[in-house]
Amino acid sequence: MHAAAGLQPLLNDELVVLRAPTQVWSARDGSMGASAIHGVFRGDWRFARALEATVDGLPLEHVGTSRGPSRAVFHSVARMIDDATPDPRVRVERIRSVRGDGVDERLELVNGLAQAVTGTVALRLTVSFAELMGVKAGAPVEAATSVEMRGADAVASDGVRTLVVRAAGAELAIDGATIVASRELEVPPGGRGALEISLELDDPRAVVREATDRPTIASLPASGDASLDRWSAQALADVRALLLDAGQGSFAAAGAPWFLTLFGRDSLITARLLLPLGTDLALSTLRTLAARQGTRVDPTSAEQPGKMLHELRHAQLELPGERISLPPVYYGTIDATPLWIVLLHEAWLAGLPLEAVRELRPALVAALEWMRDHGSPDGSGFLKYVDESGHGLANQGWKDSGDSVRFADGRIADAPIALCEVQAQACQAAAGGAELLEALGEDGSEWAAWARAMRERFRAAFWVERDGERFPAIALDGRGAPVDAKTSNIGQLLGTTLLSPDEEARIADLLVDERFASGYGLRTMASDETAHWPLSYHCGSVWPHDTGVVIEGMLRAGLTEHARVLAAQLVRAADAFDGRIPELFAGLGSDEVSSPVAYPASCRPQAWSAAAVVPVHRALSRRPPLR
Repeated sequence: MHAAAGLQPLLNDELVVLRAPTQVWSARDGSMGASAIHGVFRGDWRFARALEATVDGLPLEHVGTSRGPSRAVFHSVARMIDDATPDPRVRVERIRSVRGDGVDERLELVNGLAQAVTGTVALRLTVSFAELMGVKAGAPVEAATSVEMRGADAVASDGVRTLVVRAAGAELAIDGATIVASRELEVPPGGRGALEISLELDDPRAVVREATDRPTIASLPASGDASLDRWSAQALADVRALLLDAGQGSFAAAGAPWFLTLFGRDSLITARLLLPLGTDLALSTLRTLAARQGTRVDPTSAEQPGKMLHELRHAQLELPGERISLPPVYYGTIDATPLWIVLLHEAWLAGLPLEAVRELRPALVAALEWMRDHGSPDGSGFLKYVDESGHGLANQGWKDSGDSVRFADGRIADAPIALCEVQAQACQAAAGGAELLEALGEDGSEWAAWARAMRERFRAAFWVERDGERFPAIALDGRGAPVDAKTSNIGQLLGTTLLSPDEEARIADLLVDERFASGYGLRTMASDETAHWPLSYHCGSVWPHDTGVVIEGMLRAGLTEHARVLAAQLVRAADAFDGRIPELFAGLGSDEVSSPVAYPASCRPQAWSAAAVVPVHRALSRRPPLR
């Protein structure tokens, strides 16, 4: 049964096979159509909502699934044409392979009997063109669609996008909005027979495409820990399946199903976490964002000169339930710009040639100047955000839900907001930017001084003392008051040059306390805070990438044992999710539940969640910390 209209589809029990920008969502047995998320999608559009497989008109009986990122095999038995003995001797292998521009679905009848079997196998595809965000809102609006035969092909179109279905050696027919492929098979003893259809998806308005010039991403070496090695293999395969191109080379799409496009913050953090495996992805990600760097002041899109974008879509993005309406190119992010500079600096330290840095110098200078000239509109020196459009994102850091920035008493902070981790990113960006300019033969002293001043003003404004504990506030609110809830944001200060070693050690000690460390990763808000709830999107859940960034910072700060505590917890969580660790999960502790509990609307695979395996691997492989 479909989810009620107006409710976002739940994802935790569904299965996805993808190669960006194409994704296919189904039940774990491969059947498609019973859930609101089910369907064949490319980019920001759904092309079909159901795909039913039958033998002699009856559904298959599922017995198991083997899956990879872009291919899955659904194992079933076909007792309707089998003999009467207890052991099933006729199998059906339903093989789904996803390409960047389409899907191949193959139904194989495998006969283990001593005599031939006959049966009519069929695949029924229900066409349904609808915008992805309508599906997300639980209220998809189906576009008017034509379905017709053109020669041997069945072709469906909404006037812009086109779906072509081919079935070589089989019969194709149209039944309203359903395309039916069928074939009568006679399979000899020990033989196989098959029906195969190929779906070609075309959207001429798409702003991203499959990455064809794919970057080198090295594999992680064997760790000796079977759970970690399973996660490593799955995670890196997922990242490769999420690669897209917008004209300047590959970048990692944020995640499935809603975010198979360019997200500045997500793509930058993913590339940064993956730097130990190569600099190719970092360079193409930097180029992709530099090509779209802001050049003017536009409150509607939040564009400013030098600013890096937040999100790229094919058209206006409407989320009426959340009162959000975003232009196709939206710049409502406070952290993508300093994160871009940080990635450039760290990629250079990791071996990116200086000539590549020189190529990106204009974007580097513009990004540094944005921090100085636009990032701090009130002249305080702290990077702050406020939604000037009235229909953009209220919160513009990585915790971008409307209720994520809260005081200890549960009150939601008013904008403009200065997030603690953004000041750390800006400090690191200024210090790194100064080094890059010096390497290019230029004077970087202005930015080195800017970083020093940030350290001083942060220490004076952000540290709070409450209930006998001293820690940085998550943010300063619109009045400059510290927002004093204990949150995981403080973990992202580690290793950024913002803090002293003693301050870093104090924060690390707090983060491995059981109020934060759930046994499966780092809670986004400490469990003793008023607003904490384990199924809150940003106030008590566990985000694997957040834990991964904190682990990376701990390693950078020399806090290896703290890093190992959190790394071991993430491995435990990844194992429970069969190596495909989701966007987030509930912040219930290992003292409460025997395995992590899903956040039911969590996306997966998610690029930065997958990339978190790299700092985890480093922490548990006893690699020396970076500085």
